[in-house]
Amino acid sequence: MTQRVELATVMDRLAVDELITDYARAVDDADWAAYEALFAGEGRADYRSAGGIEGGVGEVVGWLARSMPLFAMRQHLIVNRRVRFGQLEQDVGDTARVQADFVNPMRFANGDAPGTVPDFVAGGRYAFALVRTYEGWRFAEVVVEEKWRRLAEPPLS
Repeated sequence: MTQRVELATVMDRLAVDELITDYARAVDDADWAAYEALFAGEGRADYRSAGGIEGGVGEVVGWLARSMPLFAMRQHLIVNRRVRFGQLEQDVGDTARVQADFVNPMRFANGDAPGTVPDFVAGGRYAFALVRTYEGWRFAEVVVEEKWRRLAEPPLS
């Protein structure tokens, strides 16, 4: 690889990392316009393993906007990001796949826990398919594979 190619790869990795961070912030902050802007025109998301829906980004935004108020506090921690460029069919260097683990502590809006202590925690893995657009990297697909969840133990009396 030339230094120019290596620099371009580093720049792409940073842009992909920022896109995934923006995804977590958009969901946690209920910024559905920002969430939708992270997707390419035909982008899709699949939340079925976490009890949600699968569909086009517009449909999923509607579902998220109706579902997320159940949680007064959300904090996606997306870690162990494994980025692979050029993994989609007919690729010319403008696609990527990312696998990343997540831990997602949340607090129910009507929970009895004091303060903002999470009373629901889920974990699993994201599979992101990305495409480079004129606006930069965008999601073609987001698939959530929830592997576990835990509700807070009731307080001892």
